[in-house]
Amino acid sequence: MSNTSSIKSIHSDALIESARHTLSTQAQSLQNLANQVTEEFAKAVRMILASEGRAIICGMGKSGHIGKKIAATLASTGTPSFFLHPSEAFHGDLGMIQPQDVLLLISFSGETEELIRLLPSLKDFGNPCIAMVGNLDSTLAKHCDCVLDISVDRETCPNNLAPTTSTTMTTAMGDALAVALMECRNFQPQDFARFHPGGSLGRKLLTRVKDLMHKDNLPVCAPETRLKEAISVMTHGRMGVVIIQDKGHLLGIFTDGDLRRAMLKESEGMIHKPMSELMTAKPKTINENVMIVQAEEQMLRDKITLLVVVNDQGNLTGLLEIYDR
Repeated sequence: MSNTSSIKSIHSDALIESARHTLSTQAQSLQNLANQVTEEFAKAVRMILASEGRAIICGMGKSGHIGKKIAATLASTGTPSFFLHPSEAFHGDLGMIQPQDVLLLISFSGETEELIRLLPSLKDFGNPCIAMVGNLDSTLAKHCDCVLDISVDRETCPNNLAPTTSTTMTTAMGDALAVALMECRNFQPQDFARFHPGGSLGRKLLTRVKDLMHKDNLPVCAPETRLKEAISVMTHGRMGVVIIQDKGHLLGIFTDGDLRRAMLKESEGMIHKPMSELMTAKPKTINENVMIVQAEEQMLRDKITLLVVVNDQGNLTGLLEIYDR
């Protein structure tokens, strides 16, 4: 049988069932992991918080790959951190470790040779060490100051060999550490933005309303302006809205939706009515210094697509549309 024929003979139901089994097994293991969290977890968080240096993550193989992810997550959420390869450490990179640093050593077996060989040096340096292991009786667990239990009953791998469930638990425990540290540091969106200045996320978190609002040639008219002239102002402004103000004081707003409703209600003579009679008084506003994220949340909450922007004195400074990004 050719390879193509062999592939075609695999029934979709079997593949779907395999995926569901893997995912449900992982989910159950995560629930078990939650029940394995003890005072040792709180101790680990306090050790990292107390450190005046960096959190250095160390692991081999799959644990090393996940260690790099944990280090990156910590570094981007307020905990200075980097990954140290244990083999490179044994050949000179131990010089990267400073007295104030705390180490997180990851090994599911707790017997990874490259990590065990580092223990005497780390003990000599005096750096506090946290072990993340699946065997609480392992060498690594016995020689570290704090131990996080990531043990599982078995791997999802049908041969119980390939790191699958254990790597998921390692990642999850790393995330739990990062979140707990964020909460302890009161890490806010603006802090996150400082470490993520690139890309759309960084721009969104760093951008204020005044950076995106329309501020030139705003469609403004006086309260005595007749509807006929106001329509011309609205058309020229191209935002479907007219702002009514008097001597710099914001009075109200009149939208194209208001225009349609007004014409349907009373079309005769409507064209000559002043804006003071047709406008919506006290329109929804937002301060120009508010973060754009908050402005978007307000517009979605109030089910509107445009906000009048004001300064600290309450004076009109611009208009913000929901797609201004």
